[in-house]
Amino acid sequence: MKPSDRSREWFVPRWGPLKFRILVGLLFLPYTGMVLSFTVIGSMLADTLYWDRVIAALAVYFLGLGIAAHALDALGSKKIKPWGEHFTRKQLWMTAIPALAAAYAIAIYYMVTRDLSLLWIIALLEGFFVFAYNLEWFNGTFHTDGWFSFSWGMLPVLAGYVMQTNRISLASIIVAVSMGLLSRVEISTSRPYKELKRGLAHSDGTVHRRSPEEETAQYEKILKSISLGVILLGLGLLVFRFFQ
Repeated sequence: MKPSDRSREWFVPRWGPLKFRILVGLLFLPYTGMVLSFTVIGSMLADTLYWDRVIAALAVYFLGLGIAAHALDALGSKKIKPWGEHFTRKQLWMTAIPALAAAYAIAIYYMVTRDLSLLWIIALLEGFFVFAYNLEWFNGTFHTDGWFSFSWGMLPVLAGYVMQTNRISLASIIVAVSMGLLSRVEISTSRPYKELKRGLAHSDGTVHRRSPEEETAQYEKILKSISLGVILLGLGLLVFRFFQ
């Protein structure tokens, strides 16, 4: 297995044609699910809940992050390109741009028709990070764990809340920070996990304090727990408010 081959990641299907499996892998569904759940968590903090806006926020982030941002990440990585060997640059751009355009079309519709003035600020910030983080603009200045937790942890919570209320509250900021910290744990764990996975491809069989397989399994458990925990939190809040 090549170090850049991620076709056997835990979130990639073991069935189906290779191209399909890699396409699913490109979406990083557990991590995309975390971000979608952040928007739900932010929405659930509002006193009055508009379910169409909950669905709209989910659609915006699935298109903008799940598809567009991850396609740009595969395109712009300065080191090993995740999935980059399986898709051409043209294919990745043709995936990212329509998805991002659709995300902005939905967001702008709600900004204009519901007069959500604060949402413009979040939309501009997220639009910046889609390119600055994933294409590693400014020599990778914004491609850090801290900016990741801000853009894909804190902002989605605030986006969900603002889309419901057109304001920001202390509670929404606190919850946003907490989700940002969870995002930082996820990305901080993901990096050494990926290094260990790549190291297995070159392993010479040397056993240290713990084998690479054991280290990788441990990080995988952490990643699974964090992503599933956040997704279940979002789902639980949805159920709570729906049956209230």
